[in-house]
Amino acid sequence: MFQALVKGGWMMLPLLLCSLVSVTIIVERFLFFRRIRKAHRAEEVLALVHKKRADEALAIAEEEPLPIMRVLGAGLTHAEFSGAMEAKGIAELSLMRRGLPALDTIVTLSPLLGLLGTIIGMIKSFNIMAASGMGQPHAVTGGVAEALVCTAAGIAVAVVTLVPYNYFLARIEREAEGIESYATRLEIALSGSRG
Repeated sequence: MFQALVKGGWMMLPLLLCSLVSVTIIVERFLFFRRIRKAHRAEEVLALVHKKRADEALAIAEEEPLPIMRVLGAGLTHAEFSGAMEAKGIAELSLMRRGLPALDTIVTLSPLLGLLGTIIGMIKSFNIMAASGMGQPHAVTGGVAEALVCTAAGIAVAVVTLVPYNYFLARIEREAEGIESYATRLEIALSGSRG
């Protein structure tokens, strides 16, 4: 591993930093989504609201620290339940998206850093060829090897980051749909019980 870093030249340092940031965010987001995967009791909350037992529904919503339950809890605690749930839903989605802009940047930036390393390696090769002619093929191939290692590393970092990034986007979309569905159903139930 260390040999590859050395062969790739100094452009491998930003790529190494990108990969460390990527792995850190991926692990943190994976643990976050694993925590919120557990089953929620939103159906039970809605059933209690239909039975005009909002206090019991709120107690259940406050028991579970899940985004969907926090949104429902916001609707149950505010007189302007629609706006409260919308504001809480936006806040929860923002928490779910934390770190994803950095992953998106790494997916885009890593191949560009690899290409920059390629260009630097090729410039070195051409400078060696210009200074010594074709008499030192070993020196010329060193620059080409640096270029190829850097390109491969940049693409590898982007590929390894892209798959989890898309997975997290899909999870956020599913969570958002669930939050929206339950919030709408709670809004209808609250409107019926207070009307």
